[in-house]
Parts: sequence; C-alpha cells; structure tokens
Amino acid sequence: MAQIKHILIICGEASGDLHAANLAKEILKVNPEIKISGVGGALLRKAGAQIYCDIKDLAVIGLFDVLKKLPKFFALQKLILKKIKEEKPDALILVDFSGFNLRLAKKINKAIPTIYYISPQVWASRPGRIKTIKDCIHKLITIFKFEEEFYKRYGIDAVFVGNPLLDIVQPTMDRQEFFYKYGLADSKTTIALLPGSRRQEIKNILPIMLKASILISKALPSVQFVIVKTPQIEWSIYNRLVGGLDIDLIIIEGLTYDCLKSADFALVASGTATLETAIMQKPFVIIYKMGLLNYLLYRPQVKVPYIGMVNIIAKRKVIPEFIQFEACPQKILDESIKILKNPSEIEQMKSNLERIKSLLGEKGASERAAQTILDFLNKR
Repeated sequence: MAQIKHILIICGEASGDLHAANLAKEILKVNPEIKISGVGGALLRKAGAQIYCDIKDLAVIGLFDVLKKLPKFFALQKLILKKIKEEKPDALILVDFSGFNLRLAKKINKAIPTIYYISPQVWASRPGRIKTIKDCIHKLITIFKFEEEFYKRYGIDAVFVGNPLLDIVQPTMDRQEFFYKYGLADSKTTIALLPGSRRQEIKNILPIMLKASILISKALPSVQFVIVKTPQIEWSIYNRLVGGLDIDLIIIEGLTYDCLKSADFALVASGTATLETAIMQKPFVIIYKMGLLNYLLYRPQVKVPYIGMVNIIAKRKVIPEFIQFEACPQKILDESIKILKNPSEIEQMKSNLERIKSLLGEKGASERAAQTILDFLNKR
C-alpha cells in the first residue's frame, strides 16, 4: 500500500468531524505511513490529520444561513483547490456536508480519485444531485442499506458498510453513578432534551421543548429534566433560554449517551440524535422547527413523508413527529403523557426501535469503510 501516500478529507459539521475522525483512525491503523490532511474539527485533528481549516461556524441551516456564509464557503473552496494543486493528494474523501462537498466535487471533476462517505440524502430532497454524484464521484460509501439499493439503481458504485453510530453510542457510566454525580433523584421520571447541535437549531427548538417541559411538569407529579448540551455551542445560549424557569432542570455538556441511558423518555430534535436515541432504545418524540422562510423554501423539495430517520428506515411512523407548525407545546405534552402513562405503548416503541437498530448493520462500520477505500484506491 506504499503507493497511497496522502489522503485529503473534507467535512463540515460536528457529526461529520466525528465520522471523519473514526475513518482516519482506521485508515492509519492499516497504514500509519499515509498522510491525512484536510478540513475538519478537533476530533479529526486528534485522529492524526493535519487540519488547515477548522469547521467551527461552517454548519448552516436553510438558504439564508447559506447566503450569509457564502464568502466563507468560496474562500474555503479556493483554499482546498489550491492545496490539491500544490500537494497532489492520492485521493479525496468527502464526508457528509453535501451542499459544499458536491460543489467541490464538480470543481475537481474526478481529477483525483473522489470518494463520498456518509452519502448525500438525495432520496429525501433535491434528486437533481444524483447526476452530480454519478458524474463526479468515483465511489459512494453509505451507512444505510436502502441508500446502497437506491444509488445502484442509477448505476452509481455504492456500497453499504453499516452505521458507525453502532460503535460510537457508548455510555460511560451506569444510571446510579450518573444520578449521583449530577444530583438527580432516582425516584423521579427523567426526561432528556436534545435540542440539536447547531446554534440556530437550539434557538428555534429548545424554547419549544422547554415550554412543553413546563406543561409536563404540571401533568406529572414527579419529573426532572436534563438538557444535553453540545460542546461546540457556548453556554450563554442555553443559560439565556432556561433562565428563570421554575422546573427541576439541569444542563449537562458532552454526555449525550449517559443522559439517554439514564432517561425514561426524551424530546429529540430531528437529526443524528434520533438514531442515537433509537440505538439506546429510549422512547422519544421528534421535534423540529426552522425559520419560516427557510421552511417555505425547503418543504416543497422534500420527497419523503417523514423527517425522522427512524421513521424513514421503518417506512412508517413509529416515532411521533412534531414538525414546524405542529411543533407546539400542548401537542408535545399530550403525546408525551400518553406514552409515559401507557406501559404497553412504551414496550411497543422499544420493540420498534430494536428492529430499527437491527437494520443499521453490524458494528465495525468505520473499519469496513476504511478498508473499502484502501482496497478501491489500491485497485486503481
């Protein structure tokens, strides 16, 4: 494998940084001599990559957020193209972040072997991107089985490796230890709030979750709430939103899986967290809201009946969704109480989540993805 000397990896969000880092680790396990460089965050850097642009503040939601950051994206694209010209990497790996990465792939136009990991969700919206993928990507690595089948129908070289979250979703302590450490009461119903990992998501969704939590605390005799804080977002945003609330609530940073393991129920923003919650087998509801103009522009492009990946995988609504105009505290309260007070409903939900987990493949996705990439490059 000595001929593969340098791989460039590009990601743009916190989840992409996590998956890119695990992929880089596995590539370097196979061949520690390979140089990995690119665009990423602290995790990719820690994995051994040389980072020449940090992803902080690259995440966007909706058209208007994209427009505001266009100069930054153009500058980043120019930097990447310059690095490719100067350093002549043996391969380019694009990780998620489809809006930026597909435009970059067009510019490169297969000049170097180009692999996409965590494939764009063109089956959900913007199907026109399928042509770009077919024209500009040499190999596509998917983390959902149905995606492999979808892309193969269009003649795209796609392979399913399993879902890397199966290896990542690991609590660090048991419920008793967690409750003791954070002063929580084991006798109370514990509800986790996961309002997203992007600044604008949190501003849009956490207030709804908090209003629903106030109603839930009035309806249930003994309940406590845990807000799962993402490390990338400053404390001031959370503190401002929860200030003055008269409910039993704490904010915990960076312990998503411990919070979920110790919770009885969760309110979860649509995104990666819905799959993480499903893997943890915790009953939950999905909540999502974006700016009205962004929603009006985005909604007509969506071609699937559900927003939650758990429901998309199941091909039916196994988890309640409260999206945009439906995301109101009273409706969230009604559904949450209905689930919490009905043991058979909880068991049915857990059974559905167990089936969804089984559809994510086997553990070891990052290792298989790395081997797939190296095998593909060696054959070339």
